[in-house]
Order: sequence, then structure tokens, then C-alpha cells
Amino acid sequence: MASVRRDYYEVLGVERGADEQEIKRAFRRLARELHPDVSEHPDAEERFREAAEAYEVLSKAETRGLYDRYGHEGLNTGGFRPTSFDFTSLGDIFSVFFGEDVFGAGAGAQARRGGRGSDLLVETSIDLAEAAEGVTRPVAYEVAVTCPTCAGSGAEPGTRPETCPRCSGSGRLQSVSSSVFGQFVRTQTCPDCGGSGQIVTSPCPECEGAGQVVEERTVEVEVPPGIHDGQRIRLAGEGHAGAGGRAGDLYVLVHVRTDPRFLRDGNDILSTLDVTMTQAALGARLSVPTLDGELELELEAGTQPGTVRVLRGKGMPVLQGFGRGEHRVVVNVIVPSRLTDEQRGLLEEFERLAGEDTYRPDESFLDKLRAAFR
Repeated sequence: MASVRRDYYEVLGVERGADEQEIKRAFRRLARELHPDVSEHPDAEERFREAAEAYEVLSKAETRGLYDRYGHEGLNTGGFRPTSFDFTSLGDIFSVFFGEDVFGAGAGAQARRGGRGSDLLVETSIDLAEAAEGVTRPVAYEVAVTCPTCAGSGAEPGTRPETCPRCSGSGRLQSVSSSVFGQFVRTQTCPDCGGSGQIVTSPCPECEGAGQVVEERTVEVEVPPGIHDGQRIRLAGEGHAGAGGRAGDLYVLVHVRTDPRFLRDGNDILSTLDVTMTQAALGARLSVPTLDGELELELEAGTQPGTVRVLRGKGMPVLQGFGRGEHRVVVNVIVPSRLTDEQRGLLEEFERLAGEDTYRPDESFLDKLRAAFR
């Protein structure tokens, strides 16, 4: 990529309000123009990778929303890392991004070129405290692997697939029709070989001719400190096996469970501290929960409802960065709802003795609430 990163919308040549189809068409056009296989531009490869990265971000609601709000820096903080694109042809580009081959090559031709395996998505859930510290979590899933018996050919050991007689190994059938507008050529997948160009007359008993079998696999996923709910971790090469090419990738979608003690706001943590009316008036030393355990907090006499105490460096770690956010503790003063006659009498006596200065606030309650959410 260039040293100065261009706006992704500018790279694709679309407006910020462009919908999914506009973004897809824009990338398709640039891929045709810039792919190193066909382009004569001296910087075609660099520009192609720039366009591919822009499409990768803007085609997904999660990364697009992050980019729209915070730009490139927001993506970096959010843990986004662009995919390393390694496509052998334009056909591969459109097959991976759009699920089709715009140049008419069949699935079998794709496989013979070394088709990349499909990606997989699995999910795991962790606690907020684990998200703060980072955790290694085993994830089990099922994946398609190359059949060990036939080495992926689909044919019984000792036999080989035969060239399809109907399509002569091309995997495609063409028919020509004429009309008043001229001749039209119609291309379709060969129904006999399913586009592979080959027919297996003696299927492998292990995979029944598929060339792949399903395997149960468990991987240890390292969840980095500071990860946010809904972010994904990419494990290259851990997806489905390719047909002669590299395996796909495994994406682990991480869910961070809510903690009843805390509210997360980006890298900051918010919590409330309940204190009695007398503790607020006289001052008190109380224990508050944090991500690092219990912490003693000194409240001054006359502490007001909504007072915010900031614990610097006690929030969430910055994902793949340095430092930690803040932990803001909002004081909630509890007013007694059940009083004995003696208690009521004491409070009435206190109210009789109180003057203007007794309740004079240093700061309004609304200002304290605003400070809590800055």
C-alpha cells in the first residue's frame, strides 16, 4: 500500500452513501482493469491490493461502520488487518468475492488451477474480565480435508478419473442459436461431469468420490486483550481444504458477555457505587470492584449524588495498542425508605437545624452526569 492511505470510497470511486451493489460493481470494474494478469499499469499490483482492501472494509457492515466513524485509525484500533490477497487469475477474484466466475470457467477448471478452499466461521464467548486480560480458548469445529485414501482425486486407489466424453474435459457446453439480432452463444456447465471435466467411474470408498472427508478439529485461539464484542479473529489456512490449492481461513467470532458490575464504553469502564446518606455526608472508605479486583476508594465528607471518581488506567486495554482506558465510578446516594419513629425524629431535628449553607452544592447534579459520560 502507498505510504499515504487514501480514502476507501475514493479508491473505489463511489459516494459514501453507496449501497452494497454499487460497491461490488465498482470493485469488479477495478479488478478487471488492475489485476496484474491483464493490466499494463506499472503500479497495477499495488493499486489492485488497495482496491481489494477497500472492498474488504466497505463490503462488511461492521468494518464499514467503524471506518465511517473513525477512519483508518479506528480500523487499526478495532483489530482490522487486511487480508493477504494471492489470486492466481481474474476468475479467482470473482469466484471468491462474488461466488461466480464471470469468464465462464467451470468449477472443475477452477479446481484444476488450484482452487482455494472455503472459509469457515465459528463462534466463542468470553467474559469481560477475560477480554481485559486476554485468553486462550479451545474451539472445536468440523472441516473438510483432503481424503487420505484417494489424495483428493475421488477415484478408488489404483484407478484414475476419466476425461468426460461429453465436454471433452472442458467442463462446459456451448450451443449457438440464431435470431434476427444475430448469433448468440449459450454456455452452461456440463451436466455429466458437473463442470469438473472428469468422470469418476470407480469412486473412492472413503469419500464416495467427493475427494474430501469431514474431520473434527480443535484449535487453540488466542484472544488478545481489549477485544470488543462481535470482532473476528482470522486463522489463516485453518478452513476447508482447497481442490489442489491452499486451504481457506477460519474466522472466530468473539462474543464478550456483559458483566453485571460494569458498563463498557469503548476502552472505558463505568460502574456505580451505592453509598448511604450518612456515608455521603460524613465521608467513608469503601471497596469498589474493578477489572483488577477490589480497590479501596476514599469518599470525602459531603460527597454528592452523581459524583464521578476517575480511576486512571483501570479500564480496558487498547486492542493491539498501548495503555488502558479509565474506570469511572459514579456515586449513587441511597435515601432511606423505612424509618423508625426515633430515626424520623432525629432527621426532623437535623432539618430544623440545617441552614442555607448546609445544602449549598459545589456543582449541579446534571454537570456530574455529563462528566461521567465525557
